Amino acid sequence: MSSSSSAAKLARADDLKATVEALSDGTLTARAYCESCLARVRASEAVIKAWVVLDEDRARAIAATRDVRDAQGSLHGIPVGVKDLFDTDDLPTEMGSPAFVGNQPAKNAQVVERIVAAGGYALGKTVTTEFAFMHPAETRNPWNPRHTPGGSSSGSAAAVAAGHVPVAIGTQTNGSVIRPAAYCGVVGFKPTLDTLPIQGALPFAQTLDHVGVFARSVADARLLHRVPR
Repeated sequence: MSSSSSAAKLARADDLKATVEALSDGTLTARAYCESCLARVRASEAVIKAWVVLDEDRARAIAATRDVRDAQGSLHGIPVGVKDLFDTDDLPTEMGSPAFVGNQPAKNAQVVERIVAAGGYALGKTVTTEFAFMHPAETRNPWNPRHTPGGSSSGSAAAVAAGHVPVAIGTQTNGSVIRPAAYCGVVGFKPTLDTLPIQGALPFAQTLDHVGVFARSVADARLLHRVPR
């Protein structure tokens, strides 16, 4: 089986661990896996609108570095959807607001740093409702574009449900992970406060803000949740 056909098969699998193993042992290249994810984005993004920033050339370049590095972590070569509330040092963080278009942070949020340290990378920034509050975004539910994907982590839930990425991160103050996960038919997990660091994400209510994860299976959610501390 060619690397491209392997990528297409694995991009549909609900087994992130198996994908990481294939990426780590070289039976699947990170570049081919990235291309399979980008192809799925191109196939449905015009309708779903899960992404606010996605630079395909940047994603390919990062994936290529994963194919030549010796260090292999628990997310080796895995593209992750990152809600556009988390700071990223190579992508704008606009927080769903026209007031922050083009805002470029100087460094990554702590949870993004953990993902990178584990060998993963942000495929792009996923849509959020404005400032993670009430103003709805344009993102649509992948199962029925006439329906809402839920908020405020709209894009992360929709991107995972559509198979654009195997996993994504979001934030929850009052239902903003578990609600869109339920609406989009994926796994949403909100761990105990501060299990995943909120530092570097837009604060809403500091005693209630949580980082949460989206995946297509409980096992995949667990693997992302357990990125190195």
